Amino acid sequence: MKNAPPRIAIVWRGDREARRAATPQNNRFHRIFEELAAVGLAPEPAVFDEEFAEDVLEQLLAVDAVLVWVNPLDNGKTRKILDPLLRKVAEAGRFVSAHPDVILKMGVKEVLYETRHIGWGVDTRLYRTAAGFREAFVPTFLAAGPRVLKQNRGNGGQGIWKVELMGAPADGATLISVLEAKSGSVPETIDLSDFICRCEAYFTEGGCIVDQPFQSRLPQGMIRCYMSGSRVVGFGQQLVKALVTPPSRPGREPLQPSPRIMYPASAEPFHSLRTRMEKEWTPEMMSTLGIEAASLPIIWDADFLYGAPDAAGNDSYVLCEINVSSVFAIPDEAPAEIARAIASQPRRSAV
Repeated sequence: MKNAPPRIAIVWRGDREARRAATPQNNRFHRIFEELAAVGLAPEPAVFDEEFAEDVLEQLLAVDAVLVWVNPLDNGKTRKILDPLLRKVAEAGRFVSAHPDVILKMGVKEVLYETRHIGWGVDTRLYRTAAGFREAFVPTFLAAGPRVLKQNRGNGGQGIWKVELMGAPADGATLISVLEAKSGSVPETIDLSDFICRCEAYFTEGGCIVDQPFQSRLPQGMIRCYMSGSRVVGFGQQLVKALVTPPSRPGREPLQPSPRIMYPASAEPFHSLRTRMEKEWTPEMMSTLGIEAASLPIIWDADFLYGAPDAAGNDSYVLCEINVSSVFAIPDEAPAEIARAIASQPRRSAV
């Protein structure tokens, strides 16, 4: 008797109706379903919500591998229920990408601090307590230039702030300009002490704040480097507007990002970045964080801004985020890479 093809569950967030109606064709991941099926695998939708988490767990325990695209923050919901569920699935011998423990190593903003010594790093600081943040984030520190603060877990620009000193402290107050990276945000002038109080929520449940210098070349765009394991599979380039102050005028509107332009891994403008990611930075990150090759997410991406050119005038790149669990556009090459990676995994017997 011919063996049944390996079952691959693709997990994303939705309600009961979305779970009931989900098919391989009627969702944003239909290309991935097509590519997995094309190499002899059996992909199936596994829509998740906390309300029916036990149903999802039962489904995932019966498949061979699990691919997860669920944001850390989504309309007030987190992965607090999902992550322990995925750990149970992995402990039962199913392949999970990305494993929650791997996400906590490389898919949080703290990775910017832990890997600051790598070639993609800059002067990055970490605050683990509200008291430590209040003590260190003082006007004299901000006088050196604007900073970007990031809560440890988030997506869509939530909890990412550009902070700029407005002038010398006066009358016991220090006015700063803050701009959140979240879509629709506009600059706000606020007292530094009040802003620090606002950020105290980021320290709950073991959270922290990562602090980097603002990159003046941000208006030149962001480069997203798509990875499959340790290999580059494509690039996306976009003129971002998050943290870019809109022109000063009455009734000014938030700036909107431009479309992301996709490029293959072989694109000449990104040859240097590809070489560094594959030969230097990814291996150094794995060594620093204690991540084995087999545990790397099947698909992940690293976002870079342009840094100051080096002595020879060549571009440098500053890592601003790694994504391993959020939804993103997949370049044309990636679905086939995912399919090949899944097909290479050892087969586990379903229960």
